[in-house]
Amino acid sequence: MTAQNPRKTWRETATAFTQSNVVTMLFLGFSAGLPLLLIFSSLSLWLREAGVERAAVTYFSWAALGYSFKFVWAPLVDKLPLPFLTRLMGRRRAWLLLSQIMIMVAIVAMALIDPATELLALMGLAAVLLGFSSATQDIVIDAYRIESAEADLQALLSSTYIVGYRIAMVVSGAGALYIAEYLGSTKALYNYQAWQSTYLLMAGMMMVGVLTTLMIPEPKQSRSDEHQYGKRDYLRFMLLFIFAVSGFITSFYYSSELAQSAKMQLSSALGNSNLAGFIVEFLRLALALLIATVVTKLVITAGLVKRDMVEATYIAPVRDFFSRYGWSLAWLLLSLVGLYRISDIVLGVISNVFYQDLGFTKSEIATVVKTFGVIMSIVGALLGGLLTLRYGVIRMLFIGALLSAATNLLFMLLAQSGHNLPLFYLVVAADNLAAGLASAAFVAFLSSLTNISFTAMQYAIFSSLMTLLPKILGGYSGTMVDAVGYEQFFLITALMGLPVLLLIVWANKYFTLEHGIKK
Repeated sequence: MTAQNPRKTWRETATAFTQSNVVTMLFLGFSAGLPLLLIFSSLSLWLREAGVERAAVTYFSWAALGYSFKFVWAPLVDKLPLPFLTRLMGRRRAWLLLSQIMIMVAIVAMALIDPATELLALMGLAAVLLGFSSATQDIVIDAYRIESAEADLQALLSSTYIVGYRIAMVVSGAGALYIAEYLGSTKALYNYQAWQSTYLLMAGMMMVGVLTTLMIPEPKQSRSDEHQYGKRDYLRFMLLFIFAVSGFITSFYYSSELAQSAKMQLSSALGNSNLAGFIVEFLRLALALLIATVVTKLVITAGLVKRDMVEATYIAPVRDFFSRYGWSLAWLLLSLVGLYRISDIVLGVISNVFYQDLGFTKSEIATVVKTFGVIMSIVGALLGGLLTLRYGVIRMLFIGALLSAATNLLFMLLAQSGHNLPLFYLVVAADNLAAGLASAAFVAFLSSLTNISFTAMQYAIFSSLMTLLPKILGGYSGTMVDAVGYEQFFLITALMGLPVLLLIVWANKYFTLEHGIKK
């Protein structure tokens, strides 16, 4: 344990905000936040206006699963040098520039595809590339932030990063909707050129991140790696990842016809086509993941990748977590991490489609959700931080989960009321305040679970796990709404939060933030 730093004066704190590395995180935060809504809400409204079915629209949320699996290729980003760029710019800036260029390429590719007339698979591939590139950028920015400043400045770097991230979400959320509507695309009259111009403009906004990357210095390395491997080893490691992804994609491609046949047979057997579609697609996803796992094991068994490299990269951080908390408590904590955000993420995937189905215009959605809602989430996060400091993480973790589930019930009231702008503001305010409050406690909880020796890998696992199951279920939210309607769907999402409350109470009996395990 190190001695606590003396408390800084308000003037010293304000002066720290002007330091170059703190300001840098504002612009990198903007670069990180811009792509997110171009995969989620803005894309869902574009597809809906183009006449794409609601169930298909929500499937596109799976394009962001790269955020949930980024721990798989994080070691490559951390270690593998890029030809020419690494020598010219340094390890972090090289990967940062590459990921930002790939983000721009993906957004431009999406802009060049009209979902109303062309294959949705092409749009899906472009969206997957955007999710993968954006998740890669997140990995690099996290590493850059940690290495570019001392521990006492990390809170300031994180705060300016969040501000930049939220500003970017307003730009790619509210800004994109305003622009598309101004250029002439509405639910009643779809205009592809309006959305094309909007996405091309969003691609241009990524130059904020590119210019920042070109101007900032490479961070000084604060630690030496315990294990060093050659370029050939990491190239083989990259091939392992490529083989696994190829197995996943191949499974999905060749199982499409079989899935259609299975849906028809199961639909007639169950008498419910939506439920049949949900079951078949879930099994199809599970099969693809299984094949990717088998391919990975075969490559390792064949000796193409060093076993000790896999051990040091993936096994050691996991083993450390289970050894510290024990088998039972570790699984309990992982269950809590994986389920904590299930209520708001599953609902959030279809929320913009819901608003549009109620008759709210893009400008109303942009004003209420993408501007007012973002402001309320910032207020909720600040309030959550203060209350967490005052009352403790576990207590606020419980209150945040309770409020997140309870506010979903307000969506039922909105579904009954229809186009009701005052109620719309109330629902969005409550939802975002609860989400902000819950996030503040949850981030503190995740941070407490990590071992300083494995911070990057363990935090990547936790941050991936917390969105994996909710995003998978969110991809089926359109199918669920088609099957039961909006009101019942919102009730289901609220009930999803009840097991989370039980897990928090259960975990509190055996776990403390100060000591890890209660005696």
